[in-house]
Amino acid sequence: MTTTPIADVRARRGEEAVHETAARGMFERIAPTYDTLNRLMSAGLDRRWRARAVGEVEKGPPGPILDLCAGTMDLTAMIAEAIPRAEVVALDFSPKMLAAGRHKAPGAKVVVGDAMALPFDDGAFAAVVCGFGVRNLADPVRGAREVLRVLRPGGVFVTLELFKPSRWATRAFHLAYAQVILPAVGGLVSGDPRAYRYLASSMAGFLTRPEYERALAGVGFEAVRGWDLTLGIASIVCGSKRPGPTA
Repeated sequence: MTTTPIADVRARRGEEAVHETAARGMFERIAPTYDTLNRLMSAGLDRRWRARAVGEVEKGPPGPILDLCAGTMDLTAMIAEAIPRAEVVALDFSPKMLAAGRHKAPGAKVVVGDAMALPFDDGAFAAVVCGFGVRNLADPVRGAREVLRVLRPGGVFVTLELFKPSRWATRAFHLAYAQVILPAVGGLVSGDPRAYRYLASSMAGFLTRPEYERALAGVGFEAVRGWDLTLGIASIVCGSKRPGPTA
């Protein structure tokens, strides 16, 4: 029985259901310690990265905002604070992750659902943001198509992610982080070292930022652009949906 997800995104083809089931179970197990480890393992940088992503959401058109793969709702809370008049929806496939963060944004709507089969109407949102979640989807391209479907014309999609590094220095850091630091510290705090071995390996098994940018353009996003944060450890990629005739 598979107890951890498939780290290499290309190896998930044909095994999407296996990966999704294992990923959901993994996040359910680590939910109680997830926030603590995020702060510890990133030295607090993850909050700065999220703030940059929220800043890009603020540049988008007014309207409802979806926090995709919301996890423990850090981004949800930051969006609700930065854009208090917006309707904010947090979606994740792990009820325990959402429950662990529900107190952070009590005014947000919380939905348990699949990022690759979103339970929303076409054009429901003015903006969609995904923080550190695209890497864990069984099929990131299918997820991007769903985001495009639920966006309004002119709407924006902001991705904050740990892409496969292309800089040699960042690759060296990721390698040390993946093989030693994250499994050791993550396993010690959470009691689940396999989960943190997956999370580290999934960085190396994912797309590079340019590959992801091309994937977004390939499904129909316009004005796709991206940039690195903190020497390429994390990155932001933005794209928009073609404006309609009245946009």
